[in-house]
Amino acid sequence: MYCRTKGSAWRTRDMYSILLTNPVALLAVILGSTIIFILFLQPRHLSSSPKSDSMAARSFVLWLHGLGDSGPANEPIKTLFRSSEFRNTKWSFPSAPENPVTCNYGMRMPSWFDIQEIPVTADSPKAESDVLKAVQNVHAMIDKEVAAGTDPNNVFVCGFSQGGALTLASVLLYPKKLGGGAVFSGWVPFNSSMIEKFPEDAKKTPILWSHGVADRTVLFEAGQAGPPFLQQAGVTCEFKAYPGLGHSISNEELQLLESWIKTRLQSSS
Repeated sequence: MYCRTKGSAWRTRDMYSILLTNPVALLAVILGSTIIFILFLQPRHLSSSPKSDSMAARSFVLWLHGLGDSGPANEPIKTLFRSSEFRNTKWSFPSAPENPVTCNYGMRMPSWFDIQEIPVTADSPKAESDVLKAVQNVHAMIDKEVAAGTDPNNVFVCGFSQGGALTLASVLLYPKKLGGGAVFSGWVPFNSSMIEKFPEDAKKTPILWSHGVADRTVLFEAGQAGPPFLQQAGVTCEFKAYPGLGHSISNEELQLLESWIKTRLQSSS
């Protein structure tokens, strides 16, 4: 779904041309589109000394894509994280299995869980049982990395759209405190009754939530419903609104994510 354009930016195919030929496919493209505006920045002067490398903490960043997308299509994101703190970071971009999706008339496509309607609003139906199954798979990925030696405090789960909703569910239900969860254009995928099932350590995991005010796919109101829900659960959330931004991710959001993770990385001993 990605094509390179002049000016070093990543964008999706023309959605209007898709609409003319296949209106059902448009829904998948919109939800799965992670549009990254890669700006030309001044090169960062990073220390290449063995000392700085050895002191960089081992960390793990798990990125969950949106509906109809794939993990490999999102891999360019990691190229923006150039700070020395990320030299010992392992990145993972898994792809969702193909499942029938209700909002796309039962069409099978890469999907972490079922979505009932588009646009997603603050009051959209929740597919909780589906979400919980997907959460188990994410937890297995995290457990594997922790077993390999990564401190849970250096594990960060991030996701866009449907992947953002799954990110939120995964960190809030994980039995340990993680480094953080970053939600981009996502929503709360379950009802408030689920709060009582959140482990106490999970409530200590900080959340970064970014949402475009002009989002017409996952409405801004769906994002705004996140902080009150998290406050009710006793979870710390930093919410950032981006005026004029639609259902996509901007370079500004990813720059914030980089600094946000850096301040939370635990130093190696």
